[in-house]
Amino acid sequence: MALDEERTKFKKIFANLLEKIRQEDIIIVIEKRPYTWNAAYFEINNNTPLGDKILKKLKELKIL
Repeated sequence: MALDEERTKFKKIFANLLEKIRQEDIIIVIEKRPYTWNAAYFEINNNTPLGDKILKKLKELKIL
């Protein structure tokens, strides 16, 4: 899948974040709903359609 590289990059960044940042900081807003690092990780790690949207948007914003 084309998003495998972005998924790996996201997980590497996530692994280096402090727990407080993972829980509290909003990384992205999709369809008017904010997602913290933890929420984004859940979606991305479980390969959900929402996780794919998050990855695409993070790449578009040059976060990944």
